[in-house]
Amino acid sequence: MRRRNLIRTSLAAATGAVTATTALAPGAAHADAARAAAAPAAGDAARRRTVRIQLVMFEGVEELDFMASVEVFGLARALGADLSCTLVAAHETGTVTAGWGTPIVVERAWSPRDADVMIVAGGGYRTAEQPGVRREIERGVLPAKLAAAVRPGLVVVGVCTGVMLLSAAGITRGRPCTTHHRAVEDLRAQGGLVRPGRVVDDGDLVTAGGVTSGLDLSLWLVERHFGAELAVEVEEILEYERRGTVWRPAR
Repeated sequence: MRRRNLIRTSLAAATGAVTATTALAPGAAHADAARAAAAPAAGDAARRRTVRIQLVMFEGVEELDFMASVEVFGLARALGADLSCTLVAAHETGTVTAGWGTPIVVERAWSPRDADVMIVAGGGYRTAEQPGVRREIERGVLPAKLAAAVRPGLVVVGVCTGVMLLSAAGITRGRPCTTHHRAVEDLRAQGGLVRPGRVVDDGDLVTAGGVTSGLDLSLWLVERHFGAELAVEVEEILEYERRGTVWRPAR
């Protein structure tokens, strides 16, 4: 009954949970301490403050890469998770045109100090002739911002080729990670320790494979912060079953 009532009355609130207002040290030297600090036990949410999630928006961003998180976190919030999910502008606030032409209004300026989790989506990796990841890498501004955002307590997350922006920032060097299968060799060549999981959780660095893996990533983050029961309930409402493996280092 709870689920049926939620579907009827709360999906609008769920999709509206993302407000359009929209660390992790590079290399492995600080990875062990960072993992321990950034990986709370499932179910600890009641003893923590609101988990503040930011989705980084830029011209050419892939719609599904970030909208999967919008949907999952919106539903989790409607089901009682103490979280906020906000779109933030990589550059200027205003309207961002996503990869397939969808206009997205982003009113929140870049503010990584206000985030506990910062998610970088992909899109447009093959060429810099069109907006997207490749152009952002060549411009260099966003990778520099991402590198500067690194701090203890911030979990940096990459979806699909958004991981290549993290790579350009030096964040994945010497760290277990993954990305879209067409960019894996580039990620490896740039120093990433590519692992075979659909989601790779290395504590304060969490990465996922291509496009639809954003659903699995977001559901994993719900489980990690709020417990498996809530994650399964979100899955059931979405009528989606998680795929693949979450790779984590041996403890």
